[in-house]
Amino acid sequence: MSEILIDSTDGVMTVTINRVAKKNSFTQAMYAAFADALEQAKADSTVRVAVVQGDITVFSAGNDIADFLNNPTPGLNGPVLRFIRELVTFPKPLLAAVCGPAVGIGTTMLFHCDLVYAGDNAAFVMPFVNLGVCPEAGSSLLVPQMMGYHRAAEALLLGEPFMAEAALEVGLVNRIVPPTEANGLAQAQARKLAAKPLSSLMETKRLMKKGQMQQVLDVIDDEAQSFGRMMGEPAAREAFGAFMEKRKPDFSKV
Repeated sequence: MSEILIDSTDGVMTVTINRVAKKNSFTQAMYAAFADALEQAKADSTVRVAVVQGDITVFSAGNDIADFLNNPTPGLNGPVLRFIRELVTFPKPLLAAVCGPAVGIGTTMLFHCDLVYAGDNAAFVMPFVNLGVCPEAGSSLLVPQMMGYHRAAEALLLGEPFMAEAALEVGLVNRIVPPTEANGLAQAQARKLAAKPLSSLMETKRLMKKGQMQQVLDVIDDEAQSFGRMMGEPAAREAFGAFMEKRKPDFSKV
């Protein structure tokens, strides 16, 4: 069974992260498939809106660490960066339904969605510092913009989870509902959008995004270069080694 499921119905393309046994963690192949889906949706005139969803128990645990270590991203042109750029430049409305843990890319991708609906079990975490690396997907720019500097520093420097109510307060999510209702709400909102004139939707989104589109893309490349360099440094080696060995990392000498 595919780990990225695609369904197109009545103008709405739904992308479902479908690897629940591995907490919907992303492999390189999944990033590539997701990027392909967004590229297809962008080009397909019958697709007016896209929705991303996970399971009611988990949205995504972020990168599959074993796959990530065994298949390092090749610079700025690998599947991860391609996926992120497709998110940033996607011209049509993009919605997300988030339940359960949303870790790493599971949270940072949401800053590029237009509407986000969360189950009341959603938990968001950006643990990059705890892994000896740095933010990704433009989050070093977008998180402070949305949350304010001090809340962003708490989220990015401590790397601790914040729950759905906190995400609603800072504007990361639009509404909180029971987990069993989140996907349905996102679909209902997507159908409302699909009934509107696509040209107006796309032009409105373009105008809202254009002021900092290039800045976001530049920051993403800057983050990726730092991320790649830091992956080879002692802190990341210790963090990822500890993760694979199921022990607490020791950063006292790095």
